[in-house]
Amino acid sequence: MKFKYIFLITTLFIFLGCSNDEDGYPNNMVDNYPNQYVTIESGDADFSTYVSMGASITAGVSDNSLFAAAQMNSYPNILAGYMSMAGGGEFTQPYVSDNVGGILVGGEEFWGPRLFFDGAGPAEVSGTPTTESTNIVPGPYSNMAMPYAVGISYVAPGVGSLAGLETGAANPWYVRTASSDGATMLGDALMQQPSFVTFEPGNDFASYAQFGASGFPFGPVVLDGPTGMFAGVVGSIQALSAAVPNGVITTIPDPTITPDWNSVPYNAIPLADQATVDQINGAFAPANGALLAAQAVGLISADEVALRTLGTRVVGANPVLIEDETLTDLSALGLPSWRDANENDKVSLLASTFLGVPADGVNPANGVWGVTLALPDLGVLLPSEVQEIQTLLATANGAIAGSVPNGWALFDLHGLYNEVVTTGVFEDDFNMTGDLVFGGFFSLDGFNPTSRGSALIAKRMLEAIDATYGSNLSEAGLDIGDFPTNYPDGL
Repeated sequence: MKFKYIFLITTLFIFLGCSNDEDGYPNNMVDNYPNQYVTIESGDADFSTYVSMGASITAGVSDNSLFAAAQMNSYPNILAGYMSMAGGGEFTQPYVSDNVGGILVGGEEFWGPRLFFDGAGPAEVSGTPTTESTNIVPGPYSNMAMPYAVGISYVAPGVGSLAGLETGAANPWYVRTASSDGATMLGDALMQQPSFVTFEPGNDFASYAQFGASGFPFGPVVLDGPTGMFAGVVGSIQALSAAVPNGVITTIPDPTITPDWNSVPYNAIPLADQATVDQINGAFAPANGALLAAQAVGLISADEVALRTLGTRVVGANPVLIEDETLTDLSALGLPSWRDANENDKVSLLASTFLGVPADGVNPANGVWGVTLALPDLGVLLPSEVQEIQTLLATANGAIAGSVPNGWALFDLHGLYNEVVTTGVFEDDFNMTGDLVFGGFFSLDGFNPTSRGSALIAKRMLEAIDATYGSNLSEAGLDIGDFPTNYPDGL
């Protein structure tokens, strides 16, 4: 059995930041955007040394990878361009070495190339990553955001160490750019004695969701305690506010509402011939019969039998077979915790790439993911898990809002994501929606913004800065239409 899917998502610094566009990647986006008839003023803010801290959204990740063109259009780089008109200084970024994206660790691919739209759907660009994590280009940099950083990443020693790469404790992008082996992201940010800071708390919830709300390699989502997201985030906020007079703290967006979790239909299994259908139905029949036997002896209820019964497959669209850890454990009877997905379940874009693929990569008789072998909890969100994430996220965002220092701005990134998804955002003659390819805001990974999406974030953040500090940066005239929504193959 072989299936072709429209959503082809595959398994994301480092070029020294410079103050010119010698290599095509300038550090300030000031060139042609300002309204020349407006005098830009800083108000009560001091933009002389601007430093940003955060994760993928802030680093400039787009289309499932970090690449130089998207870094140039990161929202902090856009902000810095406008700050430069009101006393802001040089803003440096750790540019990667190509527009392929991805990163190598010891010559081995750790994260693959970016995606592009090939006319039918997302596809991986041609080329091979050339950015090597172990080729140290030490910072610190003005943009201290790192792809896939989580709350604890900002304050934990060893996240930027070469030794940490071997144990999985290090972030390869930070290893490439850390000022020293024992440095922390927070320490490298504060080393620059910033006068203004923006801080995006990190990828905890996006990563937690991606791993099926069951934890992830950088640790579980914990709202309190010495190793959790909350401790790392609040500790960073407290340290930043003690040392930096002005800044902006963002809330955390909800990953479950993004195209990453709302683009793959629950019935994404196309079966093309009756012989295959008959074969699958025959294989399911004994399991369905065993469920009735389990009910007869009181092990499960009639409702659970109905939920777990694998439906009759047909030529055409069929539900994805998924693992459901909330089901009664019947492994002693040889029955796995499998069921058909329904309209309330969510499958991630990344997980969808395994659908229709033989488990051993060769022989369908040994199981086909999502067809005769359940897609594991990794990459699947049950309704209860969506509710868990949203409840935890509400608590986290409330705590973040309550931790914002007096006089600092709070930027509701969570609210902006919701606005894009629910109502759309009409800005500068462009309607930005939650659609994966054509919505304009979300890049092809379904979570991180396009360059135009980053420009929208920057524009809204300029407005928040102006409202808090009495500046007028937003009057310079940022037009999101000056920024692309996609990058072609071979860029």
